[in-house]
Amino acid sequence: MKFMKYAVFFYTSVGIEPYTIDSRPKKVSLWSNLLFWANVINLSVIVFGEILYLGVAYSDGKLIDAITVLSYIGFVIVGMSKMFFIWWKKTDLSNLVKELKHIYPNGRAEEEVYRLDIYLRSCSRISITYALLYSVLIWTFNLFSIMQFLVYEKWLKIRVVGQTLPYLMYFPWNWHENWTYYVLLFCQNFAGHTSASGQISTDLLLCAVATQVVMHFDYLARVVENQVLDGDWNENSRFLAKTVQYHQRILRLMDVLNDIFGIPLLLNFMVSTFVICFVGFQMTVGVPPDIMIKLSLFLFSSLSQVYLICHYGQLIADASSSLSLSAYKQNWQNADIRYRRALVFFIARPQRTTYLKATIFMNITRATMTDLLQVSYKFFALLRTMYIK
Repeated sequence: MKFMKYAVFFYTSVGIEPYTIDSRPKKVSLWSNLLFWANVINLSVIVFGEILYLGVAYSDGKLIDAITVLSYIGFVIVGMSKMFFIWWKKTDLSNLVKELKHIYPNGRAEEEVYRLDIYLRSCSRISITYALLYSVLIWTFNLFSIMQFLVYEKWLKIRVVGQTLPYLMYFPWNWHENWTYYVLLFCQNFAGHTSASGQISTDLLLCAVATQVVMHFDYLARVVENQVLDGDWNENSRFLAKTVQYHQRILRLMDVLNDIFGIPLLLNFMVSTFVICFVGFQMTVGVPPDIMIKLSLFLFSSLSQVYLICHYGQLIADASSSLSLSAYKQNWQNADIRYRRALVFFIARPQRTTYLKATIFMNITRATMTDLLQVSYKFFALLRTMYIK
């Protein structure tokens, strides 16, 4: 599907086929399996080394290093959890995509009625911008140590940088000035790509599905509002029955969407709260300008991810609620009294807003981002107090 091509691209880069449909049967290749497990094993080893480093840094009283590696671990946890949940929920996701394909506009005439081009352009624009932002983030981190070496030591010759790695890890051997440095550099860059692709692909998939849900809600609202009613009860009741059936299909899509993405979104918000706090703290303890640029990019990317999810959650909530107002705007005064009575029940259902949910604990709207930032700031203030003392 056109909406999901960017998400599928990033899933493919880590060896995952997120879903199967009749027109695109299951393709399990040896290369995909090797790529997937290579990504998983490498990322697991890297995050294990980071956890070991966290313990060493904490025991040595190196608070800044401990907080720095915690932000890396949080980034990996989010990426890995999203990858595994999509891999685990592949059957449910395949059924969701089949249902979306079944109600997808068929032919140019239907595409114009649904205003497909508007939604597709919006989804593509946001997907490309978001993917570029996160790609710049991860490769800035991956290549930062190399750029420092080339610029400061080789070009400007103002300081000796030496061989450094992008991420803090514990190693039981001395990797400086030998061939293992290059192996570790490759493995860390590979792990950074895996974690970023896991986040980009799942976020883009969520945006693609949410955009289509909003499109169907908006289309149904326009159809209901523009329906010309008369006193023919048989015709009007058939229209209302079809409308209710269509609405029920959209609500079932949302139930499946929340079941697939609920836990990853909850983990995303929980971890992002701390990552934003940790990165913000690092920016306030006096770091060089080049490190500040790197941290600013990390902070902006984390905030953009949270806002993107909250933005689509708000779009779904607004689109679902607008259906009751559209029904009220019908010329129901010309309809049969039985239709008017039935319409009251139809209006009541959309007034119970449909939300994108991070499990049962959180309804996601733009207000969710405000709550997250408030919690993050409280932890930031606590960290600052601990650091000063």
